[in-house]
Amino acid sequence: MAKGFAPKLNLELNSEDGAYALLKTIPELAKQNLKMIILTSPGERIFEPSFGVGIRRFLFEQSITGVEQKAKQRIVDQVTRYLPYIVLNEVQVFTSNTNPNIPSNTLSVTINYTVPSTRTGQQTLDINIS
Repeated sequence: MAKGFAPKLNLELNSEDGAYALLKTIPELAKQNLKMIILTSPGERIFEPSFGVGIRRFLFEQSITGVEQKAKQRIVDQVTRYLPYIVLNEVQVFTSNTNPNIPSNTLSVTINYTVPSTRTGQQTLDINIS
């Protein structure tokens, strides 16, 4: 019987782990959980209507409204509430207004974080939404 913490997303068949490939380390699990909380929209998770950053909704806000700061604060709030085992070292959110290398209608999120219980050092998650 295969041992792991959770199915690896996107689901893929894996004869070694059973039906699906599994995440076998805490750092892998933390990264997937962090990515999922950012991509999940509030109201999408059953019985937990406030769960999720809903990063896609920030794509459609006016650029003059401080969308980068709003998205950053939402990420910090959600991780603090739902992933307390992750320590955020730095959260950066960029649009084409704040970084000319980013295409218009794109949000770029970079998160530097640690999982203190694993002693693996700083990890990075990069997500681009367009």
